[in-house]
Order: sequence, then structure tokens, then C-alpha cells
Amino acid sequence: MAYTGVIGAYAEYAAVPADRLVHVPDKITDQQAAAAMLQGMTAHYLINTTYQLRKGETALIHAAAGGVGLLLVQMAKNIGARVIGTVGSEEKARLAREAGTDEVIIYTKQDFAAETKRLTENKGVHVVYDGVGKTTFDQGLEVLRPRGYMVLFGGASGPVPPFDPIKLSQKGSLFLTRPSLVSYIATREELEQRANDVLGSIAAGRLKLRIEHIYKLGDAQQAHRDLEGRTTTGKLLLVP
Repeated sequence: MAYTGVIGAYAEYAAVPADRLVHVPDKITDQQAAAAMLQGMTAHYLINTTYQLRKGETALIHAAAGGVGLLLVQMAKNIGARVIGTVGSEEKARLAREAGTDEVIIYTKQDFAAETKRLTENKGVHVVYDGVGKTTFDQGLEVLRPRGYMVLFGGASGPVPPFDPIKLSQKGSLFLTRPSLVSYIATREELEQRANDVLGSIAAGRLKLRIEHIYKLGDAQQAHRDLEGRTTTGKLLLVP
């Protein structure tokens, strides 16, 4: 069985309500299940429900080589969308391209807003999936086409400061949402549907996980340091 969203995972054993558990298919390893539940279902709801990306549309995905980012890229390409991804280094750019990103922008070397406008011939993108927050938000609004969606699902660089919603009108009647996974797996039916879709896609080979490093539970402190340093890609796991 596997779960997410229940506090207390940093332990050898956990007591979890039965209605929050999902069955793990035989073809999925325990490590794959652990790596897929939170980030896999996050990518799933973002791209299928928060903004339902369609074939032929263009999405800008920040942190495209991160745990959620790599899954978002693959899901978007499976749909048939065009993906522009931002990353912070050449190594991360390589990983994003391997996942299927059509164009990669290294934001430490390029102005991602200017480059996105160039790549879209100033038309802008249909949606921005932003898990970075503070350092990317304002420019992200600049690259959306009229009535585009800013999907702000994280704040790796810090929280976005308060702003006047009139900006959304001025920039083309934009939509802004700040979703979280808990609202998209609130019912048993939705939890099972998302988990089955994600785990089934992994089992079928349509979705590939990147597990970068496995730490012993006693080394959780180091895992957090690595995450905070933003030097990691894919998923980090803790094992007893």
C-alpha cells in the first residue's frame, strides 16, 4: 500500500487511515511508489484538472528538471502539448530535454520572459506551471497570452508578495490559482483515480521516475540540506 498527505512519514512504521491508502500494482516497486505518490499526483492534478492542458497548446514549466517538473514535462508531451522549460544549469537542461522538453531556458544565463516571448513569437503561452514562486512569478505573468492561466503550486524561492488583482485584468484577463494536492484528492474516488492513473502510467512505461538519491532515515537532515540548496533533480527518498 502507499499514501501521501498524512503526517508522520519519517518513521519505520506509520498508522494511516484506511481510506487514505491505495493499492500498489505488482509491477511497481516500493521505492517507485514512494517516489510517485506526492509528486506524481501533484503533476497529474495540475495538468489534468487545475488547467486541463490540450494537444497543440504551449506550457511554460519552471524547474523542469525537478521532481514535479520532470513528471509535468512527460505528461504534457504525452498529451501532445509544446513544452518550454526553465532550469538553472546545463546538467538540468540535459535532464529536461531527455524528459521531452521542446525548448529549455537556462534562467541563470537567459531572461526567461524575453526568451519565452521570442519562442512563441510574442503570442505567449497558454499556461505557466510555477513551483518556484517569488523569483519567477512577476515575469511569468508577462509571458501569458490573454486569458492564460498562472498555476502557482509552490514557492521554492519564497512566497509571492501581495499584489493588486487589477494586474490580471491589465495583462489580458489572466487567471491565477494557488492549488494544493489535498483539495484534489479529498474524496476516496478522486484519490484512487489519480493514484491509479499515475502508478498505471509508470507500470506501462509511459511515465519515468528519476530517483536521484536514497538516504537512510538517520540522514534526513542531509536530505533537507540538499533540497534547500536546490542542487537536486528528481526525487529523494528516505529508507529505514
